[in-house]
Amino acid sequence: MSDTSPPPVFNPMPPVVVALFAVIALVELWFTLGPNFVGGAETFVWRMEAIERFGVNPQITHWMLENHHYPLEHLARFVTFSFVHRSMINAAVSCALFLAMGKMVGSAFSPLALLVFFTGSAAVGAVVFSLAAPEGGWLFGSFAGIYGLIGAYTFMMWITLRVHRAPQGQAFHLIAFLMGIQLLFGMIFGGNSTWIADLIGFVTGFILSFFFIPGGLSRVIAMLRKS
Repeated sequence: MSDTSPPPVFNPMPPVVVALFAVIALVELWFTLGPNFVGGAETFVWRMEAIERFGVNPQITHWMLENHHYPLEHLARFVTFSFVHRSMINAAVSCALFLAMGKMVGSAFSPLALLVFFTGSAAVGAVVFSLAAPEGGWLFGSFAGIYGLIGAYTFMMWITLRVHRAPQGQAFHLIAFLMGIQLLFGMIFGGNSTWIADLIGFVTGFILSFFFIPGGLSRVIAMLRKS
């Protein structure tokens, strides 16, 4: 008598994705409900204080570079900015995208890779944003890290299309669509320079994929030679 059980209808979510999602959701829950329990403060005030404490500001980055002084509290901003959002709706959209991309990328990469894609891409995107837009204002939210996951997903699609000798440009349709939407909204409602962090996050995630794919860079080179 066989003891095998049917495969699950849905693949489990990678634990690192669940953990990061929980942090984002709990922080937003605190902003939304916290003032009602504590009293004496508005959600808007709490958000502004959190952005100033955990967000990335080009002026702070340039101050560190000019003074060759890098306090841990300011270096930590290049990670913590990903967990503070503008509003509950903004956080909800970020969570939905993060879960979707995390699940897809997690089907091919290790939990460590997922963590590096999200935090590493966000950090690199924030640094480049600070250097490229000295008057860019505050950077916060998880989109730069999510774009890193999109970069890894694009890498997966690119390799698959190349191996099957299909048009490789199709792999970049998603990032082209998302950046086009950002450009359109920027033209309509007035944009800012945060798209720099998102774009660099995407590029970082794509490049990191070469090193975190199972088998490493040598496997990628071997696949590209065969294709």
